[in-house]
Amino acid sequence: METVLLKIQEFADQAHGEQLRKYSTDRYIVHPVRVMLTCRIYNASLCMQAAALLHDVLEDTAVDSAQLLQFLQGTLSPDDAQHTLLLVEELTDVYVKSAYPKLNRSKRKTLELERLRAVSAEAQTIKYADIIDNCSEIVSSDPGFALHYLVECQNILECADRGNEELRQVALETVSRELAHLTHK
Repeated sequence: METVLLKIQEFADQAHGEQLRKYSTDRYIVHPVRVMLTCRIYNASLCMQAAALLHDVLEDTAVDSAQLLQFLQGTLSPDDAQHTLLLVEELTDVYVKSAYPKLNRSKRKTLELERLRAVSAEAQTIKYADIIDNCSEIVSSDPGFALHYLVECQNILECADRGNEELRQVALETVSRELAHLTHK
């Protein structure tokens, strides 16, 4: 299994290319790896771990669903390839500014929230790990934006409640702690 995940990690790293994390000098891949490792702690399946590694590929790179599926079919069983692609698609924001330029951020996030409410429990679990990993970097690097981001995360965690409950609680505690940290400065 580790060999398969390493291949998927390499694909994600290549897809993200020279992208760096927004608030650090780290290569982008460090974030999906941390998300995957968090999911693994909570007994995530191979498909979930693969999707965690790939969760930003469709949203933030030139790779499209067909290309991702082609790669996955050469790496995983046919059923696992399809399932992993489905999870990545569920984790990919639909209501983005480029697709909905007439909607403000608040309206896009409200629509995205409703979409996330309906995704699978597995995708919600990965989203919890994603939120946990993003929180501290954003709070320490961009406190002005962090307040808005943390409220959005809190809203996601309140409505996307079908994933791993233990990890959801960790995410809720993380967001609450970071909000408290921001408001007590």
